[in-house]
Amino acid sequence: MVKFLDLERVTNSFEPEISEVVNRVVASGWYLQGRENEEFERKYSDYIGVSHTVGCANGLDALTLILRAYKELGIMRDGDEIIVPANTYIASILAISENGLVPVLVEPDIETLQIDPEKIENCITNKTKALMIVHLYGKCAYTDEIWKICKRYDLKLIEDNAQAHGCIFENRRTGSLGDAAGHSFYPGKNLGTLGDGGAVTTNDDILAKTVRRLANYGSDRKYVFDSLGRNSRLDEIQAAVLSLKLKRLDCDNARRRAIAKRYGIEISNPLIRIPNGIKRVGKDNVYHLYPVLCEQRDRLQEYLKQEGVQTLIHYPIPPHQQKCYAKKGILSIPAPLLISETIHKQELSLPIYPVMTEQEVSYVVSKINSFK
Repeated sequence: MVKFLDLERVTNSFEPEISEVVNRVVASGWYLQGRENEEFERKYSDYIGVSHTVGCANGLDALTLILRAYKELGIMRDGDEIIVPANTYIASILAISENGLVPVLVEPDIETLQIDPEKIENCITNKTKALMIVHLYGKCAYTDEIWKICKRYDLKLIEDNAQAHGCIFENRRTGSLGDAAGHSFYPGKNLGTLGDGGAVTTNDDILAKTVRRLANYGSDRKYVFDSLGRNSRLDEIQAAVLSLKLKRLDCDNARRRAIAKRYGIEISNPLIRIPNGIKRVGKDNVYHLYPVLCEQRDRLQEYLKQEGVQTLIHYPIPPHQQKCYAKKGILSIPAPLLISETIHKQELSLPIYPVMTEQEVSYVVSKINSFK
């Protein structure tokens, strides 16, 4: 069987170093807000190319804290609007609505699966305060036009970099392209922990300080609380693991691109569509996922399952059709979301991870090409 993601093999590929760093932290007796966090934050800031990294509990918290900090600083207030791609994972949108802000859903480009820059400007109102781009599937969503739009309308540009660690736009990495970025280190991500974790990156000194305070119960000094904060921490074991894995991230991403290149060249089944932005392999994609489109998606997935190839759907139900957003007024949908709904009906993610063998890639290709 070709697993969709073989985390056991991925983790074992870091042995014995990964056990050594875990044992080191356990033996230290210091498990929160210590040297391992300081070291990882410094290394990740250098890697991304920003002044500040603030570790937190997970990717959702990272995005939530950014928006909460902007509210704390008076830059946003309840009812303000945040533009966000309609086909993203629900965490991007939850972070907005949790802060009393209004998610404005904008369609993606079917060839990139990223937010369509040409559809953004028509959705801007006098309540719009930010644009949240999502580097979905590991593909860079940033464009020069998006940056110009943000400058033209004085909008904050927030990156959801949960799926794109190491991705590059020209000479800059995602996570450094906007005003702030949220990162997830969920175990299956390109840079993943052994549990859960997240971070905020930014060049804004005041924003970084505010995020750090809010993530620590609203406190800058012990037992002194200047804000209504929360408890959102990256623990020392996860920070140590991330520092170790960060050394190999670019190499692992290169392997993902090599697999993606084979998929793009060798998958020839006319029933399977690979969007042009996915098929074209470059540094602007780190292939956290490899999405293909198929009008007979469910039958294809069942066929591959029977043939021993695991796949996943990202994502079967679009956010605007989820029960939690059924109540009117929570979301703003300026136009029909037909492209998003098509993607959610047709998308299937193929196995792609650094320790996949060439034989496994060949097997996946052969089975997809044999689908009728």
